[in-house]
Amino acid sequence: MEPVTLTTERLLLRPFAPDDAEEVYAACQDPEIQRWTVVPSPYERAHARAWVAELSPGGWREDREYGFAVRLGAGGPLVAAVGVHVRGPQAYEVGFWAVEEHRGRGYVTEAVGGVARWLFTEVGAGRLEWRAAVGNAASRAVAEKAGFRVEGTLRAALDVRGTLRDCWVAALLPGDLGLPSRLPYLPAVSATS
Repeated sequence: MEPVTLTTERLLLRPFAPDDAEEVYAACQDPEIQRWTVVPSPYERAHARAWVAELSPGGWREDREYGFAVRLGAGGPLVAAVGVHVRGPQAYEVGFWAVEEHRGRGYVTEAVGGVARWLFTEVGAGRLEWRAAVGNAASRAVAEKAGFRVEGTLRAALDVRGTLRDCWVAALLPGDLGLPSRLPYLPAVSATS
């Protein structure tokens, strides 16, 4: 897939570029990003340069991951990162982090919503998953505000720098946003209904 740029009410989401590396490096010095994500720790400039180079345009063209630099307008600062990993036909997983000084303003929720709508309407996703280590309440709050439904806890399902952690898993379907799905969805009938 060719890289795309998305806009929301307040944000510009564009593919990462090599000149984003310094802002990514600065953001990933945050102990909370290192604690809750799979970024290397300690995080070095070489990590940032390699990461932005891998995401753009390679990940896009190989249809394995789509990374978005989330900015306050075209010339604005980096406020977050949203990444989408292709898990299979119509199955995708979203991950994100926010730059510390831009947290609490709804930017990540807005960005994740924009990416989800694009995946459902333009890419044809049937399901978007979110996973985070148990205890990452901030990430869970973003997912729930974006409309994800928590489906449970997966044991030893998240590898964080060589240690397996339990993780929460949630999903967002096109219908959760009032959008049509490319394939019909037949939910399970509850045993109590």
